[in-house]
Order: sequence, then C-alpha cells, then structure tokens
Amino acid sequence: MQRTHHCAQLTKANLGATVSLAGWVDSIRDHGGIIFVDLRDREGVTQVKFDSALRAQAAHLKDESVIAVTGKVEPRPADMVNRSLPTGEVEIDATTLVVHNISDTPPFPLTDAGGDRVNEDLRLTYRYLDLRRPKMRRNLAVRHRATKSVRDYFDAQGFYEIETPALFKSTPEGAREYLVPSRIHPGQFYALSQSPQQFKQILMVAGVEKYFQIARCFRDEDLRADRQMEFTQIDVEVSFIDREGIYALFEGMLRKVWKDVLNHDLPTPFPRLTYKDAMNRYGVDKPDTRFAMELVDFSELFKTSGFKVFASTVAAHGAVKALNAKGLADITQGETTALEEVAKSLGAKGLAFIKVENGEWKSPIVKFFSDAEKAELTKRLNIENGDIIFFAAAPWERACAILGRTRLEAAQLLVKRGKLSIRADQWNFLWVVDFPLMSYDEERGSYAATHHPFTAPVPEDAGLLDSDPKAVRGQHYDVVLNGMELGGGSIRIHQPALQKKVFEDVLKIPADVVESRFGYLLKAFTYGAPPHGGIAFGLDRMCALLCGTTSIRDVIAFPKTQKAQDLMAQSPTPVTAKQLKELHISTVVPPQ
Repeated sequence: MQRTHHCAQLTKANLGATVSLAGWVDSIRDHGGIIFVDLRDREGVTQVKFDSALRAQAAHLKDESVIAVTGKVEPRPADMVNRSLPTGEVEIDATTLVVHNISDTPPFPLTDAGGDRVNEDLRLTYRYLDLRRPKMRRNLAVRHRATKSVRDYFDAQGFYEIETPALFKSTPEGAREYLVPSRIHPGQFYALSQSPQQFKQILMVAGVEKYFQIARCFRDEDLRADRQMEFTQIDVEVSFIDREGIYALFEGMLRKVWKDVLNHDLPTPFPRLTYKDAMNRYGVDKPDTRFAMELVDFSELFKTSGFKVFASTVAAHGAVKALNAKGLADITQGETTALEEVAKSLGAKGLAFIKVENGEWKSPIVKFFSDAEKAELTKRLNIENGDIIFFAAAPWERACAILGRTRLEAAQLLVKRGKLSIRADQWNFLWVVDFPLMSYDEERGSYAATHHPFTAPVPEDAGLLDSDPKAVRGQHYDVVLNGMELGGGSIRIHQPALQKKVFEDVLKIPADVVESRFGYLLKAFTYGAPPHGGIAFGLDRMCALLCGTTSIRDVIAFPKTQKAQDLMAQSPTPVTAKQLKELHISTVVPPQ
C-alpha cells in the first residue's frame, strides 16, 4: 500500500510520526510561502503543509488531482485548529509529493450543496464525480453496512445464501419483462428474472429450509423515485413457518439493521393493520402513520340525505368518506385546483369540500345538509374554525384512494405552512395483513391474483374459493415504513392440488398453459413440499430511508434515469447487424 493511514485517522496521538497518505486534493490555499492542501480520501480529510522545496511542485496542483504524500505529523497552530474535523488538531509537514494525476476542472462543485444545485442528469453523466461528494459517499457506506447487517443476521439464524439464475423463462402474467434472445435456440427467449420466487420455492422442496439472497431483479416498467428497472431485494424463504414466525423473524432483522446503521432501537412488535382497516382509515394499503388526519366513513349518515349525490352513491353500494385537514382553510385557489386534478386522476368527477371560517361553513353543498348531518360531521371530525373538510363519494375502494391521496397532499401543504411536523427520522413501521387473495378484473371478466398466484388462502376462508373468491383473504403481509412499502411476502401454497385449482379453476388459466409455465413447480410439489413462506424486502428503498433521501437513485451507485438511460455510459445503444443476425432477430424502429 502507498499509505500508512487514511485521511480521517490521524490525531494528536500520532504527533511526531512519519506517515504516508494518498487521495484527492479537496482544496488548496496559498499563504505566500506555504501552500496548504486538504487531502481527501474515502474516509475523511487531513491538512497537508508544503513549504521550501515542495512548494513549487504543489503550486501546480488543482482541485480533485490525485496525489500521495509522506511527512511528519505536527500540531496545528492554535488559531488553525478545526474542531469540526477528527484530524483538525494536526497537519502533515510534507517531505515528499507524488502526483498521480492532475484533474480537469469538474463540471459542478463536488460539495453536497454544489451537487444538489445542479440538474440530476448532469450528476448522472459524471456519476464518478457525483459519488465523490460527502453525501453520496455516506450513502454508499450506509448501503454497505445495511447489507452486511442483513447477511450477518441471517447467517446467525442458520440461513444459507444461495444464488438463483438471472436468466429465467418468460412469465407474461407478471410485470413487463426484459427478454434475452437465445443464439443457440433460434426464435426462443430467456427473460431476466423479475424475482427468485419460483426458484426459492423449489429450494424449499429441495430441503434447504432456510434460504436468503441479496438478489438482483429486473422489470421493464416506468421508472420513478422509488423504482428502477434493475433493483436489489433481500429475498428470503423458510420452511415450517407461519405468519407469526415471519413477523418475528423480520422484525428482528430490521431491529438489527437500524441498530447497526443508525444506533437506533426499534420497538417491536410492530403494529398490525388489516388491508381493510388501512384503506378505511388512511385510504391506502401503505399508510404513513406519522400524522393522524384519518378518513371517516359517513355512508350510513348520508343514506337518506337530501344531498342526492351522496344518497345515490350509498344506494349503489358505494361509500361516502370524509377527512378533516385541520388548519388548512387558508388553502389557495391554485392549491385547491391541484387537489381536484389529483382526485380526477383517480376517477373522481371533482373534490367536494367545506371550509370553516369565522364560524361559517362555506361550500355549495352545505345547503343540502340537515342540521343532524352537520352535527354528526362536527362531532366525528372534530370540526373547528380554520379547518377544511374533503369528501369522496364513489365505490368503496375508489373513495378510499381519492381521500388517501388527498390526505397526503394536504399534509404536505400543512407542512409548508408550519402547521404539521412530519419527521424523517421517525420510524413508524407496521404490518399490513389480510389482503384479499383475489381481485376481479372487470376488463377481462375474470379473477386475478392480488399479489401472485402462489399465495395461500387464510385457512378459514379456503372454502370460499369456489363460491366467492373475492371474499377469500390471503396469507399475505407487507412491511410498511412511513408510507413506503419496504417488503411483501406470503405463506405459499404447498399442496399441488390446491395450486392447480387456483391456476385453473379460479384464475381460469388453461391447463396446457399451466403445464407449460408452471408444470415443473407443480411436479416438484408432488415429491413432498413442506409448508413454507417468505418475503422480499426492497434493499434500495430501505437504504433510501436510512439515508433520509426520497429517491433510490441516491443509494444506487449507477442508476438509470427516469427515461431508463445510463447517461454516463450512454446506454442503451444500437447493436450491429452482425449481432442481430447471430441472434436470428430483426428490429423494427417506429418512426420518430
């Protein structure tokens, strides 16, 4: 090694020692006869002093140049001590200087503030420079520590880490896949694995019992702040376990990660909410419970209301729900319009509301309410001056979703006004459980698995699979943190007859298609499949929350943009005609 210490290591205990450091020039200060350089490596910064013979050589250095120095550790003069640095009481009096590379001027400042001010596309084009910023280095370190903590936890629990193939078969009923043409088998394709789901179930049949993997997965879907086309998940499967065992196992994992990375003690067990309760109270199956503002159902109250919009909705078996955004009566017209547009995007015709100002209820719909209805609204919503009440009248799930999104938008407006505090370092974990096993697809006129077709039904509901599949709850569970789904899983079907029934009788997948897509799995189950269950955690999302960022791109070394491009390497790119010919495929590029 060309160095004896890293740049955050030296203290007064090293005074008098001759040391060697290497790294990047963080800054240069010319004080006439002496040049001071803050030398930076991955761990931190140390001040280096160049005088006499080395001054002329150091004068040619530029920020971000790569150098190595040797010298003696000396105390800094009292007026130059920097208490904010671990090395702030010492400096290196350099006796040798090796210049490995002189840097060009970077296209943006490599400070946290400087990088945050520039367009993200520029940062991604020069990702190797962006990753030099202190914040990005910290993010990579947090990701490393979190991943190591996970590995240590599962190793201590007796798990095997096993890699499963990235090249799998196409399963079109899932998310859109990345297809890989086969050169050896013309006209046939692999698919990049969206999840190790079927392989890890096969591993349970193989008697592995406890499997985990830090798995790379791929989905060809639109990107956003919490989604990438290639992502990493903590993938786990366990034999002879029930839901309670899963809850305890993964609460233990999260406790260890938060302790190891943040030195924070998470309280366990986590609260649990059924899917129905989460939707009824928060309007979403991944609720942010750091603030209240819960939805309230008024369907029964408005069943015979003089306001026909509400009454007719209830008569059609829909729901009338409301929420009180306390203190938001000062909402502007522009903010109101934005909320209405959000509601319309979710299927609403508009967004009814009542402002309460100076003791007066202000809204065109108030005249249709009876005194009894207003009294009940006041009581159950705790209506006071300065509040605004939002309503949604629609089929139950849609009404929940409209107000659930309104709740989040209203909360942000209150935060901007300083009327609500939502702390990024408040860790409100919960389990959301008892999801419906099946949902009905109106367009297809058939049932679809709410999560995936391998989820086992809750035992007491299994008898309803033939008569009322929508009423069957699945043994599915999601881990939610501060409004973000961190992971989800289920206890699996392990009986071949039940799995075949779900495929063919409930989902109406033709028998030949079931055989071609899942035949090997069903056959494996006939050779003694143990009861088993598992979960997949989004490592990228977990690290983003640990780092206090809203975008998983900030915790991935080389992410893609929202247009699915790598700006640094400039991919994707066309390939040659020879490559396409070898793969027995041709391309048709749509006109621009």
